Amino acid sequence: MRIRHNAGGVFPQFPPAARIAAALMAAGALSGCSIAIPMSSSSAMWGGGAEDVTGSIPKPGGLKLSRALDPEDLRRAAAAMSTALDPQGSGASVNWDNPQTGAKGSFTPVGQAYPLDGKICRAFLADVTADESHEKLQGAACREKTADWALTEVKPFRKS
Repeated sequence: MRIRHNAGGVFPQFPPAARIAAALMAAGALSGCSIAIPMSSSSAMWGGGAEDVTGSIPKPGGLKLSRALDPEDLRRAAAAMSTALDPQGSGASVNWDNPQTGAKGSFTPVGQAYPLDGKICRAFLADVTADESHEKLQGAACREKTADWALTEVKPFRKS
């Protein structure tokens, strides 16, 4: 048996046009993974809107305890929440108030602290009174070891 070498390369039995077509088809098949299909944020498929939500990571500062609270009320509430949710604390309710606005409230930790994505988290119940309205809320907050507590969930309290 004789081995014949020619300029046809590794696959001399295929003509050059077939080799080029096969290479283009393979390149096209592999590039399918990188094709981006632009879609507007208002696309019906995504239910779009100005605030599209993706994943479970909240926008920094995106969650507020209550819309009725001003920045100083929120600062005082955050300090009370930090004390109430501290895993080393007593587990008792912590009250807060702002004499200038009349806003007041409390945080009560629910259950034990738990780890989540490298953070320590804890559920709570909260009461908020401001602008002649009273809200009973339930939620959760998480913090990294050296950071402040950040709200991860806040919704009206519903007995189960």
